[in-house]
Amino acid sequence: MVDVSSKPASAREASASAFVAMAPAVLKALATNPKGDPLETARLAGIMAAKKTSELIPLCHPVPLSHVDVELRQCENGITISTTAKTNAETGVEMEALVAASVAALTVYDMCKALDKSIEIREIMLERKTGGKSGNYIRKK
Repeated sequence: MVDVSSKPASAREASASAFVAMAPAVLKALATNPKGDPLETARLAGIMAAKKTSELIPLCHPVPLSHVDVELRQCENGITISTTAKTNAETGVEMEALVAASVAALTVYDMCKALDKSIEIREIMLERKTGGKSGNYIRKK
C-alpha cells in the first residue's frame, strides 16, 4: 500500500462512466421488469459499491466519502451511467467513481439478464478528476 501519511488532506473529486448496450426490446421491458426497477437498483448498488471500494480492490486506501452520485439514463441503444465521488482526504477517489460505475453496470446486467444474455458492458472509464499532487485530469473526447 502506498504511504500517503505525509500528504495533506485536500478536496478531491472524480467522475467515471460506463455504458450498458442492450437490444431495444430489453429497453422497452425495463419498466415491467419482474425483479423491480433496474435503474434505481443499479443506482443504489453503485453508491454502496463506492463505499466498499477498499474492500474490493487490493491495496486501495479506505477513503472517507463526502458524496457519491450515480446517474443512469436510458438512451436509444442502452443505458449510460455517470458517477461522481467526492472526499477531503490524502488520496483521491478515482477508484471509488470507477467501482460505482462498474457495479451499477453489472447490476443492470443482473436485473435484465433473464430477458437477454447478450447485454454488453462497455466503456468503463475515468472522465475527470480534480485535486491531489497529480493535478486535474479531463478525458479528451
